[in-house]
Amino acid sequence: MVAVGVVVGILIGSFYANHFAGNKIGVYASSGNKINDLLHLVDDYYVDTVDIADLVEKAIPKILQELDPHSTYISGRDAETSMQGLKGSFSGIGVRFTIPDDTVCIVRVIEKGPSYRAGLKAGDRIVAIDGRPYVGECVNNDTTMALLKGQKGTTVELTVWRPLEQRERTITITRGDVPLESVDAAYMIDKETAYLRVGNFSETTYREFLTAMATLRKDGMKSLIIDLRGNFGGYMAPAVQIANEFLPKNRLIVYTQGRTMPREDYKSDGRGGYQTLPLVVLVDETSASASEILAGALQDNDRATIIGRRTFGKGLVQVPIEFNDGSMIRLTKARYYTPSGRCVQKPYTPGDEEDYEKDLVLREVSGEYYSPDSIHHSEEKYKTVGGRIVYGGGGIIPEIFTPRDTTAFTPYLREAVMRGLTNKFAFYYVDSHRREFAAFKNADELLRYLTTQPLTSLFVSYAEKEELKDKPADVARSRSLLLQYLVSGIVSDLFDTQDAVRYANSKDPAVARAIEIISSGKAFPL
Repeated sequence: MVAVGVVVGILIGSFYANHFAGNKIGVYASSGNKINDLLHLVDDYYVDTVDIADLVEKAIPKILQELDPHSTYISGRDAETSMQGLKGSFSGIGVRFTIPDDTVCIVRVIEKGPSYRAGLKAGDRIVAIDGRPYVGECVNNDTTMALLKGQKGTTVELTVWRPLEQRERTITITRGDVPLESVDAAYMIDKETAYLRVGNFSETTYREFLTAMATLRKDGMKSLIIDLRGNFGGYMAPAVQIANEFLPKNRLIVYTQGRTMPREDYKSDGRGGYQTLPLVVLVDETSASASEILAGALQDNDRATIIGRRTFGKGLVQVPIEFNDGSMIRLTKARYYTPSGRCVQKPYTPGDEEDYEKDLVLREVSGEYYSPDSIHHSEEKYKTVGGRIVYGGGGIIPEIFTPRDTTAFTPYLREAVMRGLTNKFAFYYVDSHRREFAAFKNADELLRYLTTQPLTSLFVSYAEKEELKDKPADVARSRSLLLQYLVSGIVSDLFDTQDAVRYANSKDPAVARAIEIISSGKAFPL
C-alpha cells in the first residue's frame, strides 16, 4: 500500500507540474548564485535556443560596467592583443603598414626585425599572402594584422609588388619577436638639456629608460625634460622605478589601498642616479594612470616642475584575472594615492560610463584647455613636502599651464586629421619620391628639402580627391599647424619616430617653456 501510494503521488505531482509548467516553474531551488541559476533557467526553459556562452560574453561587460569605468572584460580573441603594449613586444614580421585604397602598403620596415632580414622594403605592396591573392574589398586592418602576426618561428609567404623595380617578388618571412619601444624618443635639445618621451609604461620601460639616460649622460646631459603627454599609463612598477631614480632616500612615491588590500607604501631607496638633476615634466589631458603616479610623485616631493594641462584623472588600480578560455578581466582592486594623500581619480557614477567618457569633451566646452581659470578641482587641499598647496578632485594640475592652440585647429584641419588624410598624404608623398629621397642620409637633409616644397597646396589638392572640400579661410588659419602634421608624418615614414618628435618639438610652445624654466634655474619648485 505504501509503494502504491508513492507511485500515485509521483504521477499526480508529474501531472500538475506538466499542466502548470506554462504558467509557473515554481520556487527555484537556488544554489545561492542567481546568475548561474538564471543561466540554467534560460537554458532549460527559454522558448528559443540560446547560445549561453555568447550570452555570458555579453553579460560580463555590463556587470563590470556597474562597478567603475576601468573594470573591464577582454575576450580571449582580444586578450593577447591588449597585452602587447604592456609586454613591450609581440610576435610578427616587424612592419608598419597602411591601406590607402585596397592594397596593403609597407610604410616602414623595423630595422633588424624579421622583415628587414628577409628583404622586405618600404613601398612594397602586398598582393598575396601564402599564395592567395590579397587585394580588393577584403583588405582591412584587422584581417591584415591577423594574417601577418603569428607564433614565433612560423613562416608567412608574401608576394609583393615593388614599384621601383616594376616587378613582383615572393618573400618568405619567419615571424619573430618585434619590440614595441615605450621610450620612443631621447635626444639632446641643446648642449646641456635632454629630452625623453615615454609613450606608455610596459615591462621593458624601466630598462629602456636606463639605457636612454646612460646615452644622454654621455652626450652631456645636465638637465632633463620628460614628456608624458599622450601616455595613457600601463604598469605601475616602472613608473615607481623611474621616480625612484630622481628622489632621495625614504621619500614616499605612491601608496595603494582598497577594501581587501591594506595600505602598501612605495618609497625611494636612495640609490637613484639622478637625484639632483634639474627636471621638468610635460603632461596633458591624455596623461593617465602610471603617468599620473610619476608626475604626482615628483610634484608632491617638490622634485620637478610640471608643465601642461590637467591630467586625465585615473586613480584606480586594476589586477588582471584570466579565465580558462584565454579571456580575462581587469578588476579594480585598490586606489592609488600620491605622497600628499591625493587620489587623482576623477569623479564617476557607477554604470554611467557615457558621461565619464565625455569628460575630455566637457573640458573643452568649459574652456579648461585654453585658460587655467577654468580648471576644475575640488576644494580639498593637500601639501607637498615643501608646504606648497596642491588640489585633489581629479588629475594632476601643473604648476605652469600651456593652452591648446585654438586658432589653428580649424574644422578643416580637424576633419583631415580625424579621417587620417594627413597620414595618408605623408605616405603618398614619400612613396612618390622614394628614388629622390634615397639620397638623403638623415632627417635634417630631408627637412631642408621639405622647406622648399609647397606641401600645403599639394595636400589641399590631394584632400579634394578624397572628398574633403577646400576651405581657403580655414586652410590659411591652419597653414602652420597643418604643415607640422604633414612634415612630421613624412619624416616619421622615411626615418623614425624620434626624428619626427624632434621636428615637432622645435615648434612646441610647451617644450620651449620647459627649456626656459630650466635655463632660469626654476626646475625645482623650491
